[in-house]
Formats: sequence, C-alpha cells, structure tokens
Amino acid sequence: MQIDEISFSDISIFHSQEDYSLFHRLNFTRTEGGREWLRRYFSSPFNDINKIRGTQKILKKLAEHVDEWPEEISNGTMLVMAKFLDYTLDAIGNNPSIVDAMMYRIFHSADYSMSKFSVQHFTDFFRGLRKIASILRAADLPVYFKNYIDRIDHLVQHIEPFRQMADTPKDATIALKKILYFAANIKEVYRAEVQELMDIFYRLDAWYSMAYAVKTYNLQFPEFIDNEQPFIEARGLYHLLLHNPVPYHLQMHPQQNFIFLTGANMAGKSTLIKSVGAAVFLAHIGMGVPAKEMRLTMFDGLISNINVVDNIAKGESYFFNEVQRIKNTVQKVSDGKKWLVLMDELFKGTNVQDAMRCSLTVIKGLIKVKTSLFILSTHLYEIADQLTDLPTIAFRYFETIVQDDALSFSYQLKDGISSDRLGYLILKRENVVDMLERL
Repeated sequence: MQIDEISFSDISIFHSQEDYSLFHRLNFTRTEGGREWLRRYFSSPFNDINKIRGTQKILKKLAEHVDEWPEEISNGTMLVMAKFLDYTLDAIGNNPSIVDAMMYRIFHSADYSMSKFSVQHFTDFFRGLRKIASILRAADLPVYFKNYIDRIDHLVQHIEPFRQMADTPKDATIALKKILYFAANIKEVYRAEVQELMDIFYRLDAWYSMAYAVKTYNLQFPEFIDNEQPFIEARGLYHLLLHNPVPYHLQMHPQQNFIFLTGANMAGKSTLIKSVGAAVFLAHIGMGVPAKEMRLTMFDGLISNINVVDNIAKGESYFFNEVQRIKNTVQKVSDGKKWLVLMDELFKGTNVQDAMRCSLTVIKGLIKVKTSLFILSTHLYEIADQLTDLPTIAFRYFETIVQDDALSFSYQLKDGISSDRLGYLILKRENVVDMLERL
C-alpha cells in the first residue's frame, strides 16, 4: 500500500514527539536492532494479501508465547556481542591448550577480560535462540519465517561451539580454556554465522513486539475480503493514542464512498479520520487493529490532507500548499486503483466564500471516482445543500450539547449534518472575551 511521509505524519504513525506516535505506542522491542526492523515493517505496508495473512499468522502464534520469550537476550546482550565482534583481539587460536590459555590470561589480560565478559553474553544469546526455536519449531508458519527457525536450529545444533554455549547453564562458571575457545571461534571462525543469527534475532524481536502489542492492547485481526470495489466495515473502532476512547461504527462501500463529516471543534471529527486511517494502515502491515471487528478490501494507497503547512523558505503560502496537496490527491486517485483519501478542513488558507467554492469543486470532482473511498470533515456545512442530490455521499456528524454555556460531547457518529457554531462560546468560556474587554 502506497503511503507518503505526509500521510505517515497526518495519521500519527510516526511523529517527532513520541507520545503522538503509534509506532512508539506499539514498540515493545527489546533491542535497538529489533526497533530498526520494526520501523522497516511500519514503513512498508504490504500490497500482497498473502504477505498480510502470513504476518497475521506469525503474530497470532507469537502472541500465544510472548510470556515464554527468553529474558536473557537483552539490548545489552546484543550491544556487548556487537562490540566484541568489532574489538581488535590479539590472536588466540581456535583450540588453545590449558597452558596456552593461562599464558594468554597473563600476557593479554585486557583481551582476556573482554573475552570472559563477552562470552557470558554469547552463551545467553545461544541459549535464548534455542528456546525460541523450540517454541516455534513445530508451528505451522509461513515458509519465509520457518526458514529463520530452521536456520537457528541448523547453526546452533551443528556448529560445535554454538551448541556448547547453548548447553551452558545460566550463570555457570566457564573454564578458562573454554572462554578462549569460544572467543576464538566467535571471532576467527564463525563470525559471519554469528552476525547472521544476530540479524535473525532482530527480525524476530520486531515480530515479537508486534505480537506483544496485539496481546497488550487486545487488538483484533481484520478480515480481508476479495472484492474489486473498495470496502470498509468496522465495529467498535477507536484510536490507540486516546486514553478513554469512544468507539465508532463505520461502513463505506461504492454505493456510499464519500463521508461528509461535520461537527463543532473538539467534537471528534479529526479523531475519527485518524482512527480510520490508522486502522487501515495497521491492517496492511498484518497487525491487529483497535476495533471489535473489521472487514476491508486491500487498498493500493492511502493519502491524507490534514496538517498542511506553509513553506516560508520557498515562499509558498498555506493555501498554495493545500492546492498542491489536492492536486497530488487527484493525480493519485485517477489511476483506477483503490485509495483511501482522508481530508480534514479543506482550504483553511482562504476566506469562507472562496473555501466553499473550492470545496464544492473538489467534492463534485472526487465523487466521480468509484474506485476509492473518501472522508472529508468540514465546518462549511452550508455547502451540504448543494450535495444532497449525490447518492454516494453519506452525511455524518458529531453532536455537541450546550447547557448553561457548558459544552459536552457524545463522540457518537450520527446521520445528518451539524450546524453548530461554537467558536465564540469557547472563546467566552475560556475567559478570553472578559480578558479582552479589560484591556
């Protein structure tokens, strides 16, 4: 699924402030290498249904075993191992005698100390890898994942120093000769195999993190349906970054492929848009989604128009960049593929009359595209009168209850159009009006 950097930011997949990032919320990796692989997975949503279903299968199986994941392999373990592989070590010989070992400890004390410290971490690593393999060896998993487990089994069982390190009990005292034997084989004989196993573990750490997130947040795996036309149906949908979310029920299909969303500020319009975008994105990387259940088709791309900014350095105004983003959207959705298009408050960079005319033009143009789904939020409820004869537009709104100048929001999605105008009331409620009158 295609998605650009702007859309990644708009729906909060990645964000410069971690508290506003879904990636940060779902990151349970234990190593820096695992985190980098997780970022790769998040950066490349699938366009192949078999890869999505394969990842779902992996995560379901791993979620059953997250409590059994080996604790002994930590980020510190991996850092020590990487440092040792890069460390310039005086030659040992891959099978030193006891005399050679004693002489090495005396005349190369710094290198011996480094070896002794590092070998303990390598034994933890190989022991942990064997545990992972034993958990997943018999599982019915995709071939590409199974290959990693088979590779662990082969290397750990058939390379004698690896097997011996895996057999070493935790916190066991390792003899002087064995320390140097292990160190020499790691550095001088099987360095490439060690690096291969480290890379495999980083990938497994990323998958483990995704499975742990699924279990921690009780995410549900969506069902992908085979359909030439785009479709989304979600029940109990919410946004993971909210502490007390109110769930939505939502359905979009070719007969109603455009949601015209209205409501007051703070009523929940932007949150709904981001919730749909985030759920569709997570579904396309094989993750569970924050919903009771969700059915959807594969999408070829997701594009958003939410947080447009100006560019002072290039002399580009806010409105100009809004227009460029819409132009980009039109180019994308005219390719005949399935797109999810998310738009929040179009044309904020111009006056109301101009914004209404521009918005009507965009909506009436995009509504011709039957292969994509669109959600547009707006305060310009007046233009709805000119859209009611278009059968594929669904009018939805969030209500606001006003009582004694106090506001309350149900955050429930309802049929119809909101005409709420509460800006002045909020200004007054926050005592800004009084402050201005006292100036």
